[in-house]
Amino acid sequence: MTRIVIHIDRLVLRGIDSTDAEAVSAGVSSALAEALGDPARQASLVAQGNRARVNAGTVKASAAAESTGRALGARIAGATGT
Repeated sequence: MTRIVIHIDRLVLRGIDSTDAEAVSAGVSSALAEALGDPARQASLVAQGNRARVNAGTVKASAAAESTGRALGARIAGATGT
């Protein structure tokens, strides 16, 4: 069994209201945990080897598409390639 360790040292959320930041980071966390529960995604991550940094790039949010901070967090997690 391969061990996957994720340590998020810093999550930069530009343009996110500080009152929403906790919900967004919770969304990132839960979406990553869900993704890592999928054997196919685990295999994909293992195949990529060790990576010191993952840049999710720019994730654009619209008020209509993102009704909750958790939904935006899930989009951010999805942008990391998991």
